[in-house]
Amino acid sequence: AVVSTQSTGEDLTENLSEFEIENVDVVQCDITSPSSLFREHCFDTAIMNPPFGTKNNEGIDMEFLDRALCLCRGAVYSFHKTSTRDFITRRMEGMGYHVAVLAEMKFSIPQMYKMHRQREVLVAVDFIRVSRDPT
Repeated sequence: AVVSTQSTGEDLTENLSEFEIENVDVVQCDITSPSSLFREHCFDTAIMNPPFGTKNNEGIDMEFLDRALCLCRGAVYSFHKTSTRDFITRRMEGMGYHVAVLAEMKFSIPQMYKMHRQREVLVAVDFIRVSRDPT
């Protein structure tokens, strides 16, 4: 199952179809809200792009990561700002998890809110794997 907090799962559905990925359920919900909808370790793997946790939602990225780790039996794959790499690694390793940076990239963030002063900003981002198993 794939949990989506986006208003639409159209992009996800298109990507799954394009890459011929089957046996995936898309679930739209607020993942940060405790709910009886999901039980602990009910998913094999999570792949997510949480909010980065800046300005008015500081720490939301870690909330997403904590919740995904609670819901998954296996690994969690997630995008996070490179500037938070050391913090995330220390925190996860302190909880007994292994963290691997799988890729470093730049995300183009368009001007979406009044507080954004530039039309577009490139943000350094890590794609990480977090799991109890180091492999």
